[in-house]
Amino acid sequence: MQIYDMLGNIMTRKYSAAAAVVLGMHDALVSLTGMIGGLTFALAERQLIVLTAIIASVAAGLSMAASNYLAEKTNGNPHALRAGTITGAAYLGTCAALILPFIIMSDTYAALIMSFAMAVIIIFGCNFCICRRHGRPFWRHAIEMLIICAGVSIVSFIIGEVAKHTLGVLI
Repeated sequence: MQIYDMLGNIMTRKYSAAAAVVLGMHDALVSLTGMIGGLTFALAERQLIVLTAIIASVAAGLSMAASNYLAEKTNGNPHALRAGTITGAAYLGTCAALILPFIIMSDTYAALIMSFAMAVIIIFGCNFCICRRHGRPFWRHAIEMLIICAGVSIVSFIIGEVAKHTLGVLI
């Protein structure tokens, strides 16, 4: 009986870690790709895009870590701190990968395309690892996450453009 309990605890931690990674990574992909896209078209100034993205990423990454910690603690997870830390690290790591093209490339539009390519690579890489480990169908999960990420990013960008024109903000 103890062996089954021990294996159950190990599996729960693995699923919890995978869920924490997906939570942080996907939230970073959705929020930052939309924001970077909007900033690229609104500002078109690389240094401001990088500065704004870094500030937003750190604030949101810490918020995600704290939120997942509190949610896991509320659910009675004895590894709540670990889950929160993994979520925050996944968020910040994903943001770093999405911001990097703007740091190393001078053309903001080329950097935006590279950032979106990084998002696709991250989505497929993460889904490959998770689906392989848990025996789930890769393509279904990867395409689903890609559609969700792209859809939310596009909606965020459209809202930003509508708000910019409605409020008369010209930068």
